Amino acid sequence: MKSSPEFPLPADAAARRAEPAVVAYPTNDHTTADRRVYQSARQKLTLLKCLEINPRSADVFSVPAGHFFRIVSTEGPQVGDLNLWHQHDLNEAFYSGKTRALHGTHLSTGDRLWSRFPFLRPLATITADTLDWYGWDDDGCSVHDVIGTRCDPYTEHQLSGRHYHHCCHSNLTRALADYKGWSFGQAEPYVHDVLNVFMCTGFSLDTHQYIMKASPVRPGDYLEFFAEDDLLGALSACPGGDCSASHSSDAASCYPLVVEIYQPDSTNSGGWESPSVNGYRADG
Repeated sequence: MKSSPEFPLPADAAARRAEPAVVAYPTNDHTTADRRVYQSARQKLTLLKCLEINPRSADVFSVPAGHFFRIVSTEGPQVGDLNLWHQHDLNEAFYSGKTRALHGTHLSTGDRLWSRFPFLRPLATITADTLDWYGWDDDGCSVHDVIGTRCDPYTEHQLSGRHYHHCCHSNLTRALADYKGWSFGQAEPYVHDVLNVFMCTGFSLDTHQYIMKASPVRPGDYLEFFAEDDLLGALSACPGGDCSASHSSDAASCYPLVVEIYQPDSTNSGGWESPSVNGYRADG
């Protein structure tokens, strides 16, 4: 948050501020998804597995390449924090910062979840979003953000002095540790910034601080993804519930989330294949 200025306004301040804005990373055929391929593939889906994520906890799931998965609201308004990795190499993980730079602060149908360097390729593509009607509200907020990092016990302790063990960071770490048979300390470095599924967020219009408001999600809503390669995912049902008041709380009303894995009738009819890792090679 920028403070009140300490230095005088230069004579050409208006001209400097009036410089035109440009998009830093213009999207093109190398970054955008061909939605026709995914729409064709999702016409006939067979449900393979359902996994319920209990409130204030997390669990791990795997999705084969060429399959779809959904995060579903089933009982009440609930936000989820999503981590993604390549199933066979956890060093290739979702890179929320570059995804934000390529697609914007909030994601929806057609946007892709990119992996970190040196891989930088789509891990998943969003193929359906029942909350796409929400758009942007009068507070400048929208849903499914890649600006919040995940609630964590370190920031909680820094701000309040308390030890809270059900933050999404802790939930995700415990879930990954249990799945891999690791200690908490072994798993923690692999937990990364998230896609805040169903969360309604933005930046305040005056101080431009990160803000949140009650999620518009209701039972039956879902966010659907296509797995571009074999994926390992971890989802935390946030202890803030719908995040209307707090994102770390034992008092908030919290509900489960469900992960559904679907097999399409065909994925290759449209010429789909898993994306290759980024072609850049350092010369030093």
